[in-house]
Amino acid sequence: MGNAESNAYQNHLSRFLPEEQSVIDGVFDTLSGLSGSAGAKNGKGIKKTVTLAALQAYMREPLPEQMTVRLYNGMKSIDLTGKSSGLSEQIAKEQFVIFMSNLLKGNADEKITIIMRMISKTEGPVKGKQIQEFTEDLIMSVVHVLSYRKELKGWNSENTRDSASGVKALASQLLSELKLADGTKPVGPQLMETNFDQSVIEDWVYRVPQISIFLSVVIRQGLHVLHSLPDQTKDILNLVPGCKGIKGRGLVSLFDIPSIIYINSLLPAELQHKWQLLFSSRLHGESFSQLCGHIVNKGPCVVILKDLDGYIFGGFASHSWEVKPQFQGDNRCFLFSVFPSLAVYTYTGYNDHYMYLNHGQQTMPNGLGMGGQHGYFGLWIDSDYGKGHSKAKPRCTTYNSPQLSAKEDFTLDAVEVWAVGDLPESAGTKGKKSILDVDPEAQAFLEMAGKSRQSEGLREPVEEEEEDDD
Repeated sequence: MGNAESNAYQNHLSRFLPEEQSVIDGVFDTLSGLSGSAGAKNGKGIKKTVTLAALQAYMREPLPEQMTVRLYNGMKSIDLTGKSSGLSEQIAKEQFVIFMSNLLKGNADEKITIIMRMISKTEGPVKGKQIQEFTEDLIMSVVHVLSYRKELKGWNSENTRDSASGVKALASQLLSELKLADGTKPVGPQLMETNFDQSVIEDWVYRVPQISIFLSVVIRQGLHVLHSLPDQTKDILNLVPGCKGIKGRGLVSLFDIPSIIYINSLLPAELQHKWQLLFSSRLHGESFSQLCGHIVNKGPCVVILKDLDGYIFGGFASHSWEVKPQFQGDNRCFLFSVFPSLAVYTYTGYNDHYMYLNHGQQTMPNGLGMGGQHGYFGLWIDSDYGKGHSKAKPRCTTYNSPQLSAKEDFTLDAVEVWAVGDLPESAGTKGKKSILDVDPEAQAFLEMAGKSRQSEGLREPVEEEEEDDD
């Protein structure tokens, strides 16, 4: 190894703490052991290397195979000066360490050559379709590896919507940030066929933090390396919020795991560690007064609903909901769409009509609304439960959102409300009696109707100290 090359390698190595270095050494030694005698013999004995087959054997369960191949291509792309390493099918220790250093500790400039090779094995510009395939693989791998390592913090494939459409939706959302050098954003079929050069992809990686975060998660959790050391940033630790209040209740959330990851990343940082189910129309009944009763004074919330046409959308309320005839909230509120597309719409500064909740008033509209104005909300659930609207011609004034529902006036299929962050002190539910305890007549009626077991699902869960297990 030449001096310049040796110094470059040492610089990469020095980014890791001694205990991190020994972890990386251990993983490399395990991988080279799985590679058998593939090490190239030279005068100084056998130099340890890693083969694709060894990587595939090591990560067969934690990662989908296509992501393992992409990681291998990324490692292989690291050019060790003065050697024909680019042609070698084996990964040298130096390549392995530099790969880890650039992707886990590097900036966009350091990551980009590797990412380009992970997108396409051949050098030169890449097509939008190739970037889409890479991004979908990356998101699918994050969900897969976090599930495999039991790191989904109470969410799982049983209590959330199928992730497949969520993977595609999140990939499309991230790809919508691709900008050509002249500032234009290709869309649709044009995006798929457009060629993007390295500088454009580098700019995209710099502006879209999810790509680097997802790569870090895939490497740490896939190789099971450096996944518990304190250098992990909050955006990795809070990538998935803890899930509470859904365990054992037979509910499938309207959210899928990719949309939870994306929406959570846009919440204020202090609210990203935990989501707790406050209300579900499927558990608590289709009633506006029930909805109000479960969500007032519970701190910031995410409201999500599905219309009868299958569109899924909602909003983040930055303040506790209060029943009053005035607008409330602040400019941290936003509206979002989950299906058929994933997108977030933030405040415009045009007005302060962030959130509104009213019930039982003669003179003012009764219902839950976000953005726009009375009778013309960006999102509205009427107190006459089951009706709602999303009006935007062409856009909601408060959030610049389009019409979120399939039809302007829609019929509700389901609603969920999740408290995000820690519940305010006043909202503690400890020792709170269920309606079934207070009203023995209701209990007796349910038992007569053969519903006693289901009625347990109506109780508020009391195990609110720990996350639901996977």
